[in-house]
Amino acid sequence: MADIIKLLPDHVANQIAAGEVVQRPASVVKELLENAIDAGASSIKLIVKDAGKTLIQIIDDGKGMSDTDARMSFERHATSKITTADDLFNLNTKGFRGEALASIAAVAHVALKTRPEGAEVGTHIEIEGSKIITQEVCATPKGTSLAVKNLFFNIPARRNFLKSNSVELRHVIDEFQRVALAHPDIAFAMYHNEGELFQLPKGNLKQRIVGIFGGKTNEKLVPVQEETDILTINGFVVKPEFSKKTRGEQFFFVNDRFIKSAYLNHAVTAAFDGLLPDRARASYFLYLKVDPATIDINIHPTKTEIKFDDEHALYAMLRSTIKHSLGQFSIAPVLDFNRDSELDTPYDYKNKGVVTPKIEVDRTFNPFESVPAPKRGAQRPDDYEKPDVTGWEKMYEGMESQATAGSTVTFEKEVSTGNMFESGLNTKAAAPIASTAGTQDESSTYQLNKKYIVSTIKSGMVIIDQHKAHQRVLYEEFLRNITVKESVSQQLLFPLTLTYSTTELALIEELKEGLENTGFIFGLISGDILEINGIPTSITESQVPVVIDQLLSDLENEVPDSGFSQTDTLAKSMAKSLAVKGGETLDSLSREHLVNSLFACKEPSISPTNKKTFITITGDDLDRKFK
Repeated sequence: MADIIKLLPDHVANQIAAGEVVQRPASVVKELLENAIDAGASSIKLIVKDAGKTLIQIIDDGKGMSDTDARMSFERHATSKITTADDLFNLNTKGFRGEALASIAAVAHVALKTRPEGAEVGTHIEIEGSKIITQEVCATPKGTSLAVKNLFFNIPARRNFLKSNSVELRHVIDEFQRVALAHPDIAFAMYHNEGELFQLPKGNLKQRIVGIFGGKTNEKLVPVQEETDILTINGFVVKPEFSKKTRGEQFFFVNDRFIKSAYLNHAVTAAFDGLLPDRARASYFLYLKVDPATIDINIHPTKTEIKFDDEHALYAMLRSTIKHSLGQFSIAPVLDFNRDSELDTPYDYKNKGVVTPKIEVDRTFNPFESVPAPKRGAQRPDDYEKPDVTGWEKMYEGMESQATAGSTVTFEKEVSTGNMFESGLNTKAAAPIASTAGTQDESSTYQLNKKYIVSTIKSGMVIIDQHKAHQRVLYEEFLRNITVKESVSQQLLFPLTLTYSTTELALIEELKEGLENTGFIFGLISGDILEINGIPTSITESQVPVVIDQLLSDLENEVPDSGFSQTDTLAKSMAKSLAVKGGETLDSLSREHLVNSLFACKEPSISPTNKKTFITITGDDLDRKFK
């Protein structure tokens, strides 16, 4: 039998390895940013074109590389980070496998310029698909500049799987933010298509968070700090009233490395138990310092998953630390009967000196005087007479008869919801239901449990879910307005100013045209400010933040590529946030209008999310129930 096992060529092996390390442009950004940090850079610049599909360039002022190191850095398993297997359990660098540059060079055109400090000239290397095209000396500043062009040029299938530019840019921004948040002592800048997205100077952790997520973030943060023998925790959690429905602002860092941990996230959620609004998620920026020997990073190519020696201890410490901070800053009540929470010293006042309070005493005050003593410095007039308070009981004569008369006063009752099954059957209310004619009049619809609308039809009755039905009505209305572009706007007397992060504003910009077709009129959109000058006539000014937050929540994963998909997503999101909710009382006119509007829709039987909007119960169904 002939031998069939062969050793793969290096360029094929590199392309296979690249499939694990380089999944999209954001993967390249992450690896190159981490290399720049390991090089000791104090300033890092990221330049991106076409969301990284055309160009990703990282420029740093790190220590640079010699000509030999520059050539060796593109070989597989070539690294300066570790030398033995034991080093894997004492990692103090971002990278350690030596696969990133080799994998990137296998699927892109790479141009490297680097010069170490003290060298007169640097090295310029160009590589295409793992093949070195040129290596020569060049004049370049101290540090490294690495440009990755035409990603996946030699793997068309992988390039076709990439999403739209807006989606890929969001992933690039996410990776940039994670690295920038982990290192506030390094200056970062990011540019996309020659436009500046971020300019983050060196600073402390709070300044870095505010620089990325906007100035309004400052008032939302609650500091968290704790130090134990096995764990040091510091960072911030966001106040419960500012929590969001998305997971966008949840950041865990272990030894300055971003990680994802559902277990630790559950600890934070448990600390917020009972404080978060319905369906809201806690937001946090938490930095954990542990002994490198107690964690294992080498379990996933992206290095975002970590194994801990004692996860249960970390869970308990993290949960109790956040609970303590929420109570310390009066965010949550502290139920401890052994001490008074008001006596706790806030972190900011620990090192401040104690000042003796000044006490003023009115020495002329006599508590046994029948007449109040005059204020200090005031003289009692000579003709002062003590008021006569005899016969005070006469003031209450006649009050008893007035109280008896007030017992006949009637009070307005709660609005009736028309419950069909009230005790003591109301024959007047039940008459239209029992009617065989099935005609629609003012009293022919009823609200059941403030959630369902019951109406009569010729064959029996129809029970409508008011929330899902209203979603269908609004969905078709918004879809029609966006498509036909005949929506009506109401101009605001004063512009409405909202604050969002750069990523969220990029999403809004992507859907700006569709929002304008529904009736929104936008003003200034820059930095972290969104200005709205007009809104659709179907919503109120107070509902605008709710509508936009719901839209951002629905678009958390990705922005639809095609125009119709964007329109459909926008209409569904707005219908979901504006539809009447279960538990709201509707008057007879509102119920009639909703029923008529529903059956005037093209698809009245299902909601935009493919759920039933109504069910019918015929007379035969009722007959079978009573057999």
